[in-house]
Amino acid sequence: MTPIKDPIDFIRRETRIKPVPHAEEIRLHVADEAMALWQKTEEDLGELGLAPPFWAFAWAGGQGLARYILDTPELVGSKRIVDFACGSGLVGIAAMMAGATSCHAVDIDPFALAATGLNAELNGVVLGLEMKDITTSPLPEADIVFFGDVFYDREMAEKVLGLIDRLLDRGTDVLVGDPGRSYLPKTRLTELASYNVPVVGALEDNEIKRTRVFRMTKENPVLAG
Repeated sequence: MTPIKDPIDFIRRETRIKPVPHAEEIRLHVADEAMALWQKTEEDLGELGLAPPFWAFAWAGGQGLARYILDTPELVGSKRIVDFACGSGLVGIAAMMAGATSCHAVDIDPFALAATGLNAELNGVVLGLEMKDITTSPLPEADIVFFGDVFYDREMAEKVLGLIDRLLDRGTDVLVGDPGRSYLPKTRLTELASYNVPVVGALEDNEIKRTRVFRMTKENPVLAG
């Protein structure tokens, strides 16, 4: 595998700084067009078959969580946060802006962690960064773990639910932001908020997604889809 050259330089060159549509207090390095950036990433690294650049967009679930966190800062105030599959770092940034003690942002994509670091700096907050699949690791130290837009396929949903069950068994609060992905475990959710969120139409089936924020419960899961 060709070593990554400089993801920070790549992100700075290939993205623009824009406010998040549904959380305008936050600015992110974002791409204008998904497929062009994906192709450019593969060309820059000399690799084919890379994961999509999830880090380069403000996805609906993350936007919903960020809005909810900013509007209810008492949720995260003086608490330790984990932003699972952090992508751009949007949710963790919102948590730190709202008064969290700390936020540990985790992802398996080095570009996501580079983007998260840049975006945190852009918004004047500090996040802990770790490139790791924590679904099979010892549980992170946290009071709340946020999951934005993670129920998009069955394999991912099953891995995430295994982690969520362990977190709930320990007594950790788990919140999910989701615009109705296929494998959202609908029987395990308590709705906290609902928003109409602007998104990149080329990545979704609509330019506005009805996005909800939920608290997870410990009921036995029944996967949708």
